[in-house]
Amino acid sequence: MLCRKGKSGLMRIVVANNFYYCRGGSERVLFEEKRILEENGHHVIPFSRTDPKNECSDYFDYFPRYLSYEFEKLSLLKKVYTTLNVIYDRDAGSRFTELLEKTQSDLIHAHNIYGRLTTSLLDSAQKKGVPVVMTLHDYKLICPSYLMLNRGHVCEDCRRGRFYHCLLNRCHKNSLLASAVYTAESYYNKWLRKYNNLRFLICPSRFLQGKLLSNGFSAERLIYLPNFLNLAGFTPSYDAGDYLLYVGRLSKEKGVMTLLKAVQKLHVPLRIVGDGPMKAELLAFVGENNISHVTFKGYKSGEQLKQLYENAAFLVIPSEWYENAPMTILEAYAYGKPVIGSRAGGIPEMIEHERTGMLFAMGDAGRLAEHIVSLWSDKSLCRQMGRAARNKVEREYCSELHYEHLMEIYRNLLN
Repeated sequence: MLCRKGKSGLMRIVVANNFYYCRGGSERVLFEEKRILEENGHHVIPFSRTDPKNECSDYFDYFPRYLSYEFEKLSLLKKVYTTLNVIYDRDAGSRFTELLEKTQSDLIHAHNIYGRLTTSLLDSAQKKGVPVVMTLHDYKLICPSYLMLNRGHVCEDCRRGRFYHCLLNRCHKNSLLASAVYTAESYYNKWLRKYNNLRFLICPSRFLQGKLLSNGFSAERLIYLPNFLNLAGFTPSYDAGDYLLYVGRLSKEKGVMTLLKAVQKLHVPLRIVGDGPMKAELLAFVGENNISHVTFKGYKSGEQLKQLYENAAFLVIPSEWYENAPMTILEAYAYGKPVIGSRAGGIPEMIEHERTGMLFAMGDAGRLAEHIVSLWSDKSLCRQMGRAARNKVEREYCSELHYEHLMEIYRNLLN
């Protein structure tokens, strides 16, 4: 394919994702990459599904229409229609072809497109001769339900394409219908080799890269590129704070119950930021055990979340699933706070034990309690680790370094 970029080296880049608003960590990465690309003169063209929450875009008319994915609430006819579109959406592919023809883009950077936009986009790209790179924010290519979890526990039953286990285990929301849909989607894309159209797969963690390798993906297609932060928006606060902090979803795999058990008898103030399906159970545990030093703050963002980070002593991330590359670790580092994290997924790659934080085995409340006491009782050590954490994020996870590596990937893709 002939590269269409101008003599200046500037590119026209389509970024494709199911959502075009800051719904979670993957969208945050997308918008931050869009920012640094535009700051360096590149033209970024978004493609997503229509949604009332979407950010404004000059290309909104190309977006395929919004679909409800709450299967249990749909009529039989709509269930069939939605199921087919979850697996392969021809309308999304047609609109994407129109966008590519209109914009004459150099390349496509896909993020989360499965389940909504679908791999119809990859077929359109192949027909128009536009190369594609995809960032993997989860385990979808090897696990139909994304997270390698079965009822809150780590699961690798679908290893090497045995996707039928997703249906047998009802892995997706414990729903037979939803699990059947995602199982069918995975087999469809596998048997028709839809992901073969992707030249490179970007992995934000070495752990994810290793999982893909062990599941048959070739090493030359897998590129390690960690997530990053715009550090201009973060002022470090090295003073040891008044509490330890948890930020995240309140669900079983996040290990919040293990955290509560760890602090139950420590009398160390804990603030829990976030919401989720396990909130009532966690509140009940706190009430039944008279744990007065734990405060549930609910969902927070913006200035409120910033203040919670700044006034914390350190962050705890007690996950009990294969976390990929948590942005909360980078945020804590940016604010000059160490992190105590479980040895799960990509977390150990981000935390240098006894330098920028501490590590413990998944579910080990006793060891977690020991680490909490060590940091809480030694303010000097806490500050020292906080400074090392800030240095690490400046060295390894800054915008400038990410842009440099991203452009190297793009150039290799075009060549």
